[in-house]
Amino acid sequence: MIGHGESGIAEVVREGTHSCQNLSALELPERLRWLAEAERVRRAGGVVLAASADPELLRNFADEIWWFDEGKLVQRGDPQEVIAAYLKSVYLGLGRGLEPSLRRGDGRAVIEAVEVLDAEGKATALLQSGGAAAIRVVVKYAAAVEDPVVGILIRTRIGFEVYGTNTELEKLKLGPVAAGETRIVIFRFDCQLCPQSYTVTAASHDPDGVWHEWMEDAISFAVADTRYTAGVANLKARVELC
Repeated sequence: MIGHGESGIAEVVREGTHSCQNLSALELPERLRWLAEAERVRRAGGVVLAASADPELLRNFADEIWWFDEGKLVQRGDPQEVIAAYLKSVYLGLGRGLEPSLRRGDGRAVIEAVEVLDAEGKATALLQSGGAAAIRVVVKYAAAVEDPVVGILIRTRIGFEVYGTNTELEKLKLGPVAAGETRIVIFRFDCQLCPQSYTVTAASHDPDGVWHEWMEDAISFAVADTRYTAGVANLKARVELC
């Protein structure tokens, strides 16, 4: 079961033969013991109910997902379909403020905004797999910089590096810039990513790698699709029988 806020899940979980009100809160050894016992109960024909704040944890072992909101069952069924719908609802309701896990640099620049843009150029936290997308980075320079470079890095929720590039690699020259000037850089791409959660790290630095400012995991976004696809890269395979 998944949900947030006053979902009403706690009342439902009590009905199971083997249950856990917050599986993701358990320490790893205890969680593994609980899952092993859950598998034993399931094979014996029992009912196993578990709630988690981590949909990906449920995706890996649940036969069916129930999504609750304010005590009501919103959707139940295949884990991939229900989790995708749940994540879409959550991400559409998120704010878009910068909350980086780490900021560092010599102070010659400040990254004022990092935004994910949809096909219409609107800021969003949810992209459609295969659709047009962009990442916009706004940098204000506190000091003169001869040849600034602005870059981005997309990672999965577990830190796997998916894609990164910068203005130097893309042959876009930004400088020189004077103190007080701003540069707005937009990286456009086709979102050929599989449905899951991602983060964006952004930076401004010199060509030799000295950071003006580095924002680790500045923002997060999710990718949705009409069907489940495993992995990270959505290669859109064409299958034929020979």
